[in-house]
Amino acid sequence: MEWLNYHHLLYFWTVARLGSVTRATEELYLAQPTISAQIRTLEESLGEKLFTRMGRNLALTEVGRELARLPPIVVSWEIDQLKEELAAAQRGERFLLQGGDCAEGFTDCDSDTIARKLKILLQMSVVLLHGLKKPVIRVGRIAGQFAKPRSTDTETRDGVTLPTYRGDLVNRAAFTATDREPDPELLLRGYERAALTLNFVRALVDGGFADMHHPEYWDLGFMQHAKLRDAYRRIIDSISDSLDFYSAISGSPVHEATQASFYSSHEGLHLLYEQAQTRYLKRRQSWYNLSTHMPWIGMRTSRPGGAHVEYFRGIANPIAVKLGEGMEADTLRELVRTLNPDDEPGRHTLIHRFGARRIDEALPKVIRAVRESGRQVLWVCDPMHGNTETTPQGVKTRRFENILAEVESAFRIHEEAGSILGGVHFELTGDDVTECTGGARGLTDTDLARAYHTTVDPRLNYEQALELAMLIGRQRSRT
Repeated sequence: MEWLNYHHLLYFWTVARLGSVTRATEELYLAQPTISAQIRTLEESLGEKLFTRMGRNLALTEVGRELARLPPIVVSWEIDQLKEELAAAQRGERFLLQGGDCAEGFTDCDSDTIARKLKILLQMSVVLLHGLKKPVIRVGRIAGQFAKPRSTDTETRDGVTLPTYRGDLVNRAAFTATDREPDPELLLRGYERAALTLNFVRALVDGGFADMHHPEYWDLGFMQHAKLRDAYRRIIDSISDSLDFYSAISGSPVHEATQASFYSSHEGLHLLYEQAQTRYLKRRQSWYNLSTHMPWIGMRTSRPGGAHVEYFRGIANPIAVKLGEGMEADTLRELVRTLNPDDEPGRHTLIHRFGARRIDEALPKVIRAVRESGRQVLWVCDPMHGNTETTPQGVKTRRFENILAEVESAFRIHEEAGSILGGVHFELTGDDVTECTGGARGLTDTDLARAYHTTVDPRLNYEQALELAMLIGRQRSRT
């Protein structure tokens, strides 16, 4: 996707509001070809038509209007609650667990798949709670992670070149000219599946699915043969015994043990989708993105002055930015000041992703740059992206030992710098896939072919994700 600057969105918004390029030229004091060219660039970058011509006027496409009319997926009080919890994580009083699919597919919207994702995040959060001795904020990469950035605009197979697959929100994965054609109707399908997914999650949580008195709800079949099963059971039994003891002496159940807060997040890549679900709430006197609780900006779209940064700085949601190599200190300082000018607690999360081999050199520099900005952020470690590699057979994977090493280094570096690592961010699934090597089962490169299902990036499987949480909790309990 071509980099967009804020002018693209300004011209789009002005034309949409006035209904005419001619009237937009009068308000903006620009030539008609200039505005028309900017609109074309935006449409080409998003892969869809934004306007239909009605005589001499332009109107938003029916898809855009319908999406804007639909009810919000989340509500503002949930967003504000998450922001308060993230502020506590900044102070070291809570810990953020953010995890889920690198790219959701529309076919993932079924009860079993959703339940398995929720199960692994609940299990990991309980293990981290036990080891860290602090409440865990559960944020899923779920219910909206349908668009993905790509390094190239095209893909070539057997001499045939087609547009790149950009996620189910834009086009389709099958390698045909029809499937790779951007389809605006997919925006509506994305909304529908996001709403269905999150409503089902809410129903599960409100119905007692997250009750720590009944961890048997969370078991997955293939864990019965895992080396981790006994260790995990000991942790659960310890927590259950403690809850039973407290209930016995207090005469009442522990409410927090039967309910669990759960929030959604996704990369706010497709601005047309995000904008359609953005509402101004008079009682809050703020704009809220009501498609998710916590949107984030990826590395490719985090330039100050770019369209994504301009959009993100205007919403009241807690927001995150992925941070990796190539981010200059001056740019980072400008970015955090732009996105959180009032230094609001819980507002801004920085998710660093350097890789196990580069984190010792890179992370202290960005910690220092943010400190110089005078802004507070929540620091989160993403040990997945910086540790991506390709096997000799050409398969993209990640090594468990490198993922764990980066997390351990992140804790150490933040402590040495006098800052707080307040969370972790993983690409994972509740399924028994073989996309990352290592872990308790000792998966090797040859195992990848058995169950390699991702269309984008390799994910931790259920056992690997749980093992990682157990190792983090165990290591931190000793410090």
